[in-house]
Amino acid sequence: MSGHIRTPGYIQGKSGTIEAVRGEFGNPESRGHGGDGLPRVALYLVSFDQTHVWVDYKGQPQDKLLVEVFEHWLEPA
Repeated sequence: MSGHIRTPGYIQGKSGTIEAVRGEFGNPESRGHGGDGLPRVALYLVSFDQTHVWVDYKGQPQDKLLVEVFEHWLEPA
């Protein structure tokens, strides 16, 4: 699996839309190993079309999946 393990595998490689900026928080990778969490990093709310995430999605075509993802785990589309 590529990418950070805290980024759900089902959205890796998928394009989404940033819906909101949640703010800046301590870097969870640093904090998870006893660090100070600096520098702080932005956390985004990203929406994904369900039909692009799940191959056999049977719901409504406008359904969205919302995931919070730290900035350094995102890639430009």
